[in-house]
Amino acid sequence: MRTLFALAFILALTSCSGVGRAPVEEKSAGSILTGKDTQGINLLELGETSNSETGLPINALLWRASLDIASSIPLDDIDTFGGTIVTEWYQLDENNEERIKLAIFVLDRELRSDGIRVVVYVQKRDGSDWRDEGTDSEMGLRLEELILTRAREIRAGTVSETN
Repeated sequence: MRTLFALAFILALTSCSGVGRAPVEEKSAGSILTGKDTQGINLLELGETSNSETGLPINALLWRASLDIASSIPLDDIDTFGGTIVTEWYQLDENNEERIKLAIFVLDRELRSDGIRVVVYVQKRDGSDWRDEGTDSEMGLRLEELILTRAREIRAGTVSETN
């Protein structure tokens, strides 16, 4: 009797394993800063070679133009595959009581106006310390326009070289 009960119990457990289960959809975690999906590496596919995507996951013209524009300020962090450039704090004038830090995000593979975002952080001197003043969105928009103009110049230069 005990064996029959144990066999019935095991049979009942195994027959219910797939009932009413919806398939689980995997969602990739997106970047908090840029909002785009992450382009990470699956550890299970580490040894395999894949030709599905080659090159940079961002627009090369916007990337090069961003580096050109930001090159006058010392760079702190560069992430080619994430499309981010962060500069160190920089004083525009030596006697100025204000300094800025740039965070440049290349967001797309296309050369479009919404493919670039620049955040300009501002600090003001408070005695011997620096106090955060927030961001300067106007300067950020001007730098975005400069980067887009430089990217168009680079593209025009490469087109004329190939003709």
